[in-house]
Amino acid sequence: MGYDAGKKVKGRKIHALVDTLGLPMRVVVHSAGLPDRDGAARVLDRIRSRCPWLELVWADGGDNARPVDRAVAGVPGPRIEIVKRSDDVTGFVLLPRRWVVERTFSWFGRNRRLAKDQQNLADTLPAFVTLASIQLALRRPGREWVL
Repeated sequence: MGYDAGKKVKGRKIHALVDTLGLPMRVVVHSAGLPDRDGAARVLDRIRSRCPWLELVWADGGDNARPVDRAVAGVPGPRIEIVKRSDDVTGFVLLPRRWVVERTFSWFGRNRRLAKDQQNLADTLPAFVTLASIQLALRRPGREWVL
């Protein structure tokens, strides 16, 4: 358990790496007190061995830091492209490719056990995120499954 003063979130945070359809490829749950850039480094640490075909990862501006650069620079693999918000726009702006991850989190929010962080044990939230990811994958098959 932790507290993120920037996002005003207490408890745990979920970091996800999703494909272009929004299906989760890797999900990491950690304390809210851990900075976002360290969470992004945890997501990227084992992705090369699991997904060697991955060439490009889009990330938000908070992931533009040294821990993320170190996680990516260790072994040749995916290239990181930061999706930045322009400085001259105020209010909500739909950023390219960022909405795919946000849609995945809204799909997680539809799951009753993930709508609120009610788990007391640290291992239950990753288990329910895994179950929700399996449910998403089964409900949204790829093009090769369509007859």
